Amino acid sequence: MKSDVDAYYPTNGRVILHVDMNAFYCSVHEAEEPEKYRGKPTAVAGSIELRKGIIVTCSYAARKKGISTGMQVGRALKQCPDLIIIKPDFHLYRKYSKAFMKIAYSYTPLMQATSIDECYLDITGSKQFGTPQHIAEEIQRRIDEELGLPCSVGIAPNKLLAKMASDMKKPRGISVLRIRDVPRLLWNKPCGELFGIGGKTAEKLRKIGIHTIGQLANTDEEALVRSFGVMGAWMKQAANGIDHSPVVEEREPNKSIGHTTTLPADIQAREDVHRVLLNISDQVARRMRRQGLVAGGVQITIRTPDMKTITRSRMLKTPTEDAGDIYDEARRLYADHWSWDKPVRLLGITLQHLTPRDEAAIQLDLFEYEKQPKKETLTKTMDMLRNKFGENAIVTAGMLGDDPSALLRDHKARGTSLQMDFVGKDGMDLP
Repeated sequence: MKSDVDAYYPTNGRVILHVDMNAFYCSVHEAEEPEKYRGKPTAVAGSIELRKGIIVTCSYAARKKGISTGMQVGRALKQCPDLIIIKPDFHLYRKYSKAFMKIAYSYTPLMQATSIDECYLDITGSKQFGTPQHIAEEIQRRIDEELGLPCSVGIAPNKLLAKMASDMKKPRGISVLRIRDVPRLLWNKPCGELFGIGGKTAEKLRKIGIHTIGQLANTDEEALVRSFGVMGAWMKQAANGIDHSPVVEEREPNKSIGHTTTLPADIQAREDVHRVLLNISDQVARRMRRQGLVAGGVQITIRTPDMKTITRSRMLKTPTEDAGDIYDEARRLYADHWSWDKPVRLLGITLQHLTPRDEAAIQLDLFEYEKQPKKETLTKTMDMLRNKFGENAIVTAGMLGDDPSALLRDHKARGTSLQMDFVGKDGMDLP
């Protein structure tokens, strides 16, 4: 007979937790200096001196007074004159991030950190620690007692539902969301509340008469595919609470990420060089995003037919995760340091000065606040589709060709560098 604890674990299936720290940056400052910040409206912003700085996160006390992420500092101070603006301290955030993840990791080796303040845990094999509810309570209690930080935990049979569950009760909530609960708890909600569906997609769904998650779940899949392409199939599955993506233990991030392509024949035509650089940019950017990193510099490698190799690099004005930015810089480096009448046999791109994306978030918000969220949403949606349906699910015309750079998208032909770099960043990690 099954023990009492065994009864809480499925015979066939998984138990996934999503641990989500509540107002993480502000909570860290409160834990460090409780006498200064506890219970007070606080916000972390990238630029305190310039009142045009952007609120990156705010405490729950501040949220009750109408403060929200993305608000300009000047406007926030008008809304809440007693708001305390705090300069970011990423060294401190990393310290606390490592500490709470160490606690979570003690319950299972299958931990996937998706950002500085959240992670997934596959506790299917963790029965020795008790029921899933007990493990969630233990993790939440220890993070609170040992670090002074609040968190919410979602318990579910997959990552999608675990993420949705952790959002149900904040702060300090624990929620269980089973597939059989989806019709009752999710189907009456707007499509935009389904994790992975952004504002534009939700608006497009509304225009074709699909307003709720339940309507989406019951829409004909072929009709969705006609309107949304391959993403339509994913949306129907997600609306029904289905997600097979694994929780994969992560490795240490790379110090640099690069790829070179040896060509079957010499090339020198501008369009050929650009196609190769575009394909390589696309894939090194994908690999970097899988590790949650951004690049501060780009290096190109050129090898001549007589096997001489040169490298040229340049720092970027702003760290990036965008393949277009990397491609533009690679093209500039090539044009600046190589002549179009000289043939090449090998081309490569290496991304350098890599830093965690979370550390660059403030800088990106400050410099590209208006356009950055839209670009990020598009990039993450495309990554999700390619994770689910293959690297060739979405390509641009400029990538198409018969040279080896086009095979970078074929894991069978090119090996498994993308898959093995960082398998954890899967299709569910969407805005």
